[in-house]
Amino acid sequence: MTDTSNTRPADSDARAPRQGRLHRLMRCLPLIAPVLLWTVPCWVLLYADQHWPLPVTTVGTALFVLGLVGMPLAMARGHGRRLQDRAAIIGDTLLGASWVLFTWSVLLGLFLRLALTVTDVGASQDRARIVTWAVLGTTAVLLAWGYVEARRVPRVRRLDVQLPRLGAGLDGLRVALITDTHYGPLDRARWSARMCETVNTLEADLVCHTGDIADGTAERRRAQATPLATVRATHARVYVTGNHEYYSEAQGWVDLMDELGWEPLRNRHVLLERGGDTLVVAGVDDVTAESSGLAGHRAHLTGALDGADPDLPVLLLAHQPRFIDRATAAGIDLQLSGHTHGGQIWPFHHLVRLDQPALAGLSRHGTRTLLYTSRGTGFWGPPFRVFAPSEITLLVLRSPHPPTSM
Repeated sequence: MTDTSNTRPADSDARAPRQGRLHRLMRCLPLIAPVLLWTVPCWVLLYADQHWPLPVTTVGTALFVLGLVGMPLAMARGHGRRLQDRAAIIGDTLLGASWVLFTWSVLLGLFLRLALTVTDVGASQDRARIVTWAVLGTTAVLLAWGYVEARRVPRVRRLDVQLPRLGAGLDGLRVALITDTHYGPLDRARWSARMCETVNTLEADLVCHTGDIADGTAERRRAQATPLATVRATHARVYVTGNHEYYSEAQGWVDLMDELGWEPLRNRHVLLERGGDTLVVAGVDDVTAESSGLAGHRAHLTGALDGADPDLPVLLLAHQPRFIDRATAAGIDLQLSGHTHGGQIWPFHHLVRLDQPALAGLSRHGTRTLLYTSRGTGFWGPPFRVFAPSEITLLVLRSPHPPTSM
């Protein structure tokens, strides 16, 4: 087995400059984003040829200024040292609402106004007012729908995945995948219980959680995570850490999942045997683990496969899709990941694509390796999902050599 723990293939090196630019951009976003998110809609809705009465302009401008100042303050109090859940809810909601308002202010402000101008509909003020009401109406509908989408129990996405090296005895193996539950400031204990009930209806042989269990420590989010103990699998329940665990005392989450009956795969593997055939189920810590400073935490694929028969098929759990370069180099058969949320709120997926090789679904990498990227089971931060529905995934593994009938 090739040691890929400290090396990357050439395509990873080619992506390094792009990722470096992205990381520099991300460092500037906390300063730039709030200004853009609030000033652009303010201009489009209140000033661009609008000529509203002075009271309307004054009150509207005051609301935008309140959002511009209040959102960063609430985010800082909610996600900073104070960790105030109520402030986090307010800040996260304002962030999601401002993103949707900004997006449609830009799109409708450009394209709808252009269409109205080309078709010579009304005077400039009439066209501006049409854009304003279209933006407000679209934003209201998308936020209401996005909230319902975020808070509902995810639909089950089913697909068959053929693995050429899978033995006939493992044909039809049912693998349930949940990820990015992100238990957080909004209490979702009831949602968690209903989600686990849905997983149990799948009668899975193997249930996997690929990280980002929660935003907050295990002690603070225990009540929301406890229903995970009710999940059933005929063979095993396995878990790997995500990057958010390393913001919230990761070892506490590893210990809690162990307590709830899940097997943490921290750079190790287990063997799943059925019908005389064997599948290696391996897992690695998230790629951010090493920079967390926690002793013994790092993404170490060689360690995860240590002692495994190289002729056996391997199912790998790795939180971020970008681990796929190492998985491909090591000849992994199937990697399961989350992290992307499918973008969560359109069109944020364009930024996700700058950092990750896959957004959602099944993709092939190299000659052997498949990657399945889940859109996530919960949501992060803003309680909205727009054009990026959550999912519980059931993958049915198929062998090219179906079992012989008796």
